[in-house]
Amino acid sequence: MAALLSDAEITAALADLDGWERDGDAIVRTAELPCFRAAIAVVDRVAEDAEDRDHHPDIDIRWRTLTFRLSTHSEGGLTGKDTALAKKIDSRVEEAR
Repeated sequence: MAALLSDAEITAALADLDGWERDGDAIVRTAELPCFRAAIAVVDRVAEDAEDRDHHPDIDIRWRTLTFRLSTHSEGGLTGKDTALAKKIDSRVEEAR
């Protein structure tokens, strides 16, 4: 079980994340990649990272635009699992640019 983050912890975490915003019990980021193949490559890498962590984001793919949504559903909100995976997603997006 992962502990839910407080509002102050979420605000602090978002300050260190690139382009993430809070949306209720989730954090969301949209990233535009150079092309469709680059976007799919990011999705593939994030899928591997998610499997390694047993923590899976919702991902919306629109041509070269990806939207990631993170929440720890089993806990009913945001936990450190979400912010850790968000940081990894940020690094994957930057690698692809």
